[in-house]
Amino acid sequence: MAEEQVTTKEFIVAEQNNLLTIVGAQDEYISILESGLNVSINVFGNSLKVSGEEAAVDTTLLILKNILGLIEKGISINSSDFVSALNMAENGTLEYFSDLYDQVLIKDAKNHAVRVKTFGQRQYVQAIRNHDIVFGVGPAGTGKTYLAVVMAVSALKKGIVDRIVLTRPAVEAGESLGFLPGDLKDKVDPYLRPIYDALHAILGTEHTERLLERGIIEIAPLAYMRGRTLDNAFVILDEAQNTTNSQMKMFLTRLGFGSKMIVNGDISQIDLPRNARSGLVAAQKILANIDQIEFVNFSSKDVVRHPVVSKIINAYEDNAG
Repeated sequence: MAEEQVTTKEFIVAEQNNLLTIVGAQDEYISILESGLNVSINVFGNSLKVSGEEAAVDTTLLILKNILGLIEKGISINSSDFVSALNMAENGTLEYFSDLYDQVLIKDAKNHAVRVKTFGQRQYVQAIRNHDIVFGVGPAGTGKTYLAVVMAVSALKKGIVDRIVLTRPAVEAGESLGFLPGDLKDKVDPYLRPIYDALHAILGTEHTERLLERGIIEIAPLAYMRGRTLDNAFVILDEAQNTTNSQMKMFLTRLGFGSKMIVNGDISQIDLPRNARSGLVAAQKILANIDQIEFVNFSSKDVVRHPVVSKIINAYEDNAG
């Protein structure tokens, strides 16, 4: 079998500061490209020399060009931007990469602009804007919870809603609330940690705690939703794959006037007992034809964590069954 031809091409960055930004601390960013495209990238003066199979080298140069374009517009970048560019290159949509950065959703607690990172995320945000109930279905790392909280905080700041209600079922594999230490809050809080993390990232810890104390943000286990009508609220149900069919129906029928509901889950990670059917799986069939409800399906191509995460997801999907 003939060896692959190695091609080396050069990408020149005129500004030294821009070059340092593209490379990243301890070569973090170019390491993402090297791993994702099986190329070698070396810094020489004000240029990056990229070596590997020609198609991969050309893709790397296109990604570098797109990233440099963002930097020159004054947009701060991080590792997720490189992961997003890699995913879009693999999907043949890299030419639309810069379009994702046209709109700022909100500024986070550190005053950094929050933008969508993938086509799937853009579809999700548009669905939230245009529908009363949105289901986000897909694997971990696709930004479902974080973006739902972003949209909720944005709606609160604009006065579109009066409060945010965040909930998830307290179900985990091999664990029981009765055997966990502490009072109910202590027992439930670990299950809600991803929601707290998102709030802290967007609002800051102190601001989040003030809003919680005033009841403007409410975080509660799903069982606490029963019997309520939620008006003028932005309501998020996370880990919805672990609801039963009756729990899902109970939750969705809490929707009041002036409210939005987001339902997120990953049907590949259901922790319900074997004889219980996931309410999220059932909802996709039962509610498919209701106009005010939109389903957005994420895939490994929308994962904005380390590139190996999407490879892990694909490997498990390939091995399913």
